[in-house]
Amino acid sequence: MYAARFKITELEGQVAELKKKVENAQAVKEQAEAELKAQISGKDRDLSAKDVEIAELKRCLHEQIERSESFEIDLEAEKSKDATAEEAKQKAEEVRAISTTALNVAQNNYSEAQGIVDTLVAEAEWLRARGIALMANSVLNAGELDKVVATLIDASRAVGHRGGYLECAQHASEMFGQEFDTNHCSVTDQAEAELTRAEHGYDNLSLPVMDLVIEALKHDDWCHRLKTILDPPQMVEVSDEEELAGDDGEGDDDGGDGDRPE
Repeated sequence: MYAARFKITELEGQVAELKKKVENAQAVKEQAEAELKAQISGKDRDLSAKDVEIAELKRCLHEQIERSESFEIDLEAEKSKDATAEEAKQKAEEVRAISTTALNVAQNNYSEAQGIVDTLVAEAEWLRARGIALMANSVLNAGELDKVVATLIDASRAVGHRGGYLECAQHASEMFGQEFDTNHCSVTDQAEAELTRAEHGYDNLSLPVMDLVIEALKHDDWCHRLKTILDPPQMVEVSDEEELAGDDGEGDDDGGDGDRPE
């Protein structure tokens, strides 16, 4: 019995010890669970904070992306503006160059036109003041015209002389009642034909000076050509006495130089 009680007491002690161990284990378990819960709660808080931080970082990243896109848009706009400004500047330079060239061409054309107008005015003034008179004098003083006019006058006089002679012969025939012989007239019956030929020669007269004038008028420098033909520069001829006088004057100058004291 004693042994049984001792065994029971020993078992009860072991049970009590086991209960303590179980309680201790339970306490350790509860503490571990509490610490684990605390750690989990801390981790949750950390995760929440990380989520908040990640959300903030995402927001900042999104803002940076938007800013970057905005900067890219602004940069493209600035590039487009620069390209447009450069293109506009280039076009303005081209327009300016074209305008300058056109202005230079217009000024050159105006200068050329003004020079042509001045030349035409001067040529017209010379033609009015001297050219027409010189052409008229050249025609009137042409030897060919003198010859044709002299021939025409002689032929006309001959025809008039023969006409008067024949008229007088007719009057004499009527007065004396007999026909008067006209074969003694110094002018033959060819006078009319000679006058016709003279008139034809006068009507179809070709003057060399007029041929030169007509040919000169076909050229752009017609005025210069007409001046050369009609109004050549006057050549001053020096006589032998004037040449000798000039030589004597030069000799006197040399002598005068020799008389000067050195």
